[in-house]
Amino acid sequence: MWIEVVYALADRQWRRRVELPPGATIREAIAASGLLASFPELSIEEGMVGVWYRVRPLDAPLREGDRVEIYRPLRADPKQARRERTRRG
Repeated sequence: MWIEVVYALADRQWRRRVELPPGATIREAIAASGLLASFPELSIEEGMVGVWYRVRPLDAPLREGDRVEIYRPLRADPKQARRERTRRG
């Protein structure tokens, strides 16, 4: 089955399509994609990955055509940032 692995940085996007056997997991897709070799400073943890905009565990099985997404930590809490913008006018 074909899976796409994506990782978005502030200035560019990284994408790879990988072919995996049926029943492969998110963890296996990330390993097969070469993401960690391209970004050795990146540490993949639970809650940092998803499939089609939904956070999923690393051992979740994938289906044909799934898109594995690696999420970056937020730079600021969205609620706090909104309060600050409102306060500044």
